[in-house]
Amino acid sequence: MLILSVGMPRAASGWHYNLMHDLIVAAGGKDARQIRSQYHLKSILTEVNCNIGALTPRRLALSLLPSLFGHTYVFKAHAAPTSLARWLLRKGWIKAAYIYRDPRDALLSAYENGKRAREKGNYNAFAELIDFEHALDFMRQYVAISEQWLAIAQVLATRYEDLLCNYNLEALRLARFLGLDVSLPQIQAVIQRYQPQRAQEEQKGLHFRQGKIGRHRQAFSETELEILDRTFHSYLLAHGYTQ
Repeated sequence: MLILSVGMPRAASGWHYNLMHDLIVAAGGKDARQIRSQYHLKSILTEVNCNIGALTPRRLALSLLPSLFGHTYVFKAHAAPTSLARWLLRKGWIKAAYIYRDPRDALLSAYENGKRAREKGNYNAFAELIDFEHALDFMRQYVAISEQWLAIAQVLATRYEDLLCNYNLEALRLARFLGLDVSLPQIQAVIQRYQPQRAQEEQKGLHFRQGKIGRHRQAFSETELEILDRTFHSYLLAHGYTQ
């Protein structure tokens, strides 16, 4: 089976992906990096965490190929669900788990990441977020994408804040969603490996830096906070975030 770890940018999606990946490997699935090499998928499953980018028919078809040979593995995305992705989810050919975060904190993290990237001459996906307005436009797009994923019944949704504060409960919920026996020692070992403190200490591929809840309140001006609360009001209200 093909398993998708999808998330809002700067919502610890790398942590989420690696937890899912290692749970599947511990249960007998395949290492996605080996699949990428074995099936020559380096052009579509990029970066350290096998990010597929857009969920186009071509990319999905190529990614499904290993599962036709009996391999179960996990890949990653930030993109919106396409018609084909929705159909594959309904048919059970793909399982997907989505992680999201207070968009105000995600926006701050993306903006700061872009600033650091520019200072180092490393123009990553966030480097174009040169000011508050650019960062706001960026996050608007991903909130719209988030609403699409959260509306799909087959997708397991997890708030970053819940994974951080109630890690054991959320990790067990994720493992059960993946159809795993959570009593197995190897599954328990993976869950322990990705405890929040350890994840923050071992940042490579996990995309942790600060990860603090509510940090936007100290970082933005009153005017900017008002704009954020107004822009994301419906989303914040629907998903239990205070204003």
